[in-house]
Amino acid sequence: MNPDVVIIGGGAAGLMCAIEAGRRGRRVLVIEHANRVGKKILMSGGGRCNFTNYDVRPAHYLSANPHFAKSALARFTPWDFIARVEQHGIAYHEKGEGQLFCDGSSRQIVQMLLDDCHAAGVTIRTDTRVDEVRHDALGFELRVGIEAIRPQSLVVASGGLSIPKMGATGMGYALAEQFGHRVLPTRAGLVPLTLSGRPLDEIDGLAGIALPAAAEVDGQRFSSAVLFTHRGLSGPAILQISSYWNAGERLWLDLLPGDDAGARLRAAKAEAPGARLGSWLAEALPKRLAQSLCDRQGWAGTLQSLSEPQLRGIGNMLNRYPVIVSGTEGYRTAEVTLGGVDTTELSSQTMASRHLPNLYFIGEVVDVTGHLGGYNFQWAWASGVAAGRVC
Repeated sequence: MNPDVVIIGGGAAGLMCAIEAGRRGRRVLVIEHANRVGKKILMSGGGRCNFTNYDVRPAHYLSANPHFAKSALARFTPWDFIARVEQHGIAYHEKGEGQLFCDGSSRQIVQMLLDDCHAAGVTIRTDTRVDEVRHDALGFELRVGIEAIRPQSLVVASGGLSIPKMGATGMGYALAEQFGHRVLPTRAGLVPLTLSGRPLDEIDGLAGIALPAAAEVDGQRFSSAVLFTHRGLSGPAILQISSYWNAGERLWLDLLPGDDAGARLRAAKAEAPGARLGSWLAEALPKRLAQSLCDRQGWAGTLQSLSEPQLRGIGNMLNRYPVIVSGTEGYRTAEVTLGGVDTTELSSQTMASRHLPNLYFIGEVVDVTGHLGGYNFQWAWASGVAAGRVC
């Protein structure tokens, strides 16, 4: 017997959609090409799954159509998902700026979704590849090996291109284009930045150092931790800003966020004029970073020996340190994919195609990308529910 709904992709959005559709009495089949569902959920949050955030607003999302996400996010909120987590007895905690994590393991979230799928009568097939999707006068036809499946509705929840080692493919984009949808250019988001040449030489020996800092690109600014790596820069502030960085743009680091470094230097000079600049920096910053800055910038001497313009210049450099970025680590380590199916061709209420009846696109395959901190999972839950209530 053919299912009413086929969902291509067994990730967060696909499973959520399946649950909603199954609860409506729809016969639902989830097809996942990997050997298990929810792989991205399992690896998220260091294995504890940052499943949502208390403070979810449209401003936390990037899209060519910034208003598109509002409807789905308003109709399935973090509190709705939290209620499900609590119903399943999953303990959780808040970790910085509203981010919610499991006390135990990410496996609890996947098991919750699987239990709800089972209760809703959803069929899940893993290790299954869709070879072809067609649409004719009778509707959709999917070829799976020698099998032909004819659902009434097709939901594309196949994700983006990030982390290909987990099986990410561009299938969702290909299907969108096949059925007349425009796909906006894609690129890696929430990803470490790489340096090369002299900029990379300048951080030689700093790998492993982390510090509170702010990263800024073209007016966008994020304050959190910055981590120096062997290839460049990482850490939450860098991952956040990477979604806004474009090739050729300069990155600025505020190494003393929240402080006017020049004012601090002047106050230190007044209090202890004989103190050495290097010693002051070593107290304000990690010692290896302080030493590297002194060596490469030629900063030396006592605070007393530094003129007002020199103090101001050093302070400006500490608050706005320029970094020439060569690129990103790409999809290999990216947490998300920016771009995707053009939202102007989808219903913001149902995720339905405006070109073809009974076709839906949800989750990461759509041009909606969240900040770091549980926002992408909330988009997956919300967009999945939006489609699952009508497909």
